[in-house]
Amino acid sequence: MIVVKSLSKAYGKQKVVDNINFCISKGEIVALLGPNGAGKTTLMRLMTGFVEPDSGSVSFFGEDIKQNRLKCLSQMGYVPETGFLYADMHVYDFLKFCAEIRKLSKADFAQNLKYVLSALDLKKVINQKIETLSKGYKRRVGIAAALIHRPKVLILDEPTEGLDPNQKFKIHNFLQQYAKEAIIIISTHIMEEVEAMAQRVILLNHGKLVKDTTPQELKTLFPENNIAASFYKITNDSEVI
Repeated sequence: MIVVKSLSKAYGKQKVVDNINFCISKGEIVALLGPNGAGKTTLMRLMTGFVEPDSGSVSFFGEDIKQNRLKCLSQMGYVPETGFLYADMHVYDFLKFCAEIRKLSKADFAQNLKYVLSALDLKKVINQKIETLSKGYKRRVGIAAALIHRPKVLILDEPTEGLDPNQKFKIHNFLQQYAKEAIIIISTHIMEEVEAMAQRVILLNHGKLVKDTTPQELKTLFPENNIAASFYKITNDSEVI
């Protein structure tokens, strides 16, 4: 279980994450929603230990990330939106490098490599340089790197950006299967993706958690019966909470 308790972070006078609380259990795919500047990326960085909070805490399976960051990170895979891949490396070498950082044995690496190559349809590009890949393939290599140690928690920032509809469908199916034994958190602006994948929505606005609900409940909050319309009304009307 992930427990986020009274989490806050400010940059100067601007509070980008403001007293956020929630818990997430194994088997859940949770979508982080919010307009640009709502605090989604900062929240993910706080949860992964890349940024320290001003107050509050994040724990993974009973371990506080501030007190035991390495143990928490060993159970986690994180794919940021940008700046993750080494373009001059071949796909195999990059995944091997990620496995070595995770201190995987040769046997575990071989087994997990076979798994991620099949799950993400990367066999055909295993010997290519990352810089030669399409945006969609680069995205899948990033997800493969986050999965190479089979983490209990997978945090993905815009996981299907650059993928075509068929690739998105495969990723959705894969994540739904993987979530049966893990926790998956995705940040996305694609409302169809939220409905297709997530069982739960955490909606942020101006750094605050304004809704913790399901996609189905979110879409029925207003007469339009549409998740995009509900998102728009909640994030543009300070009286709608």
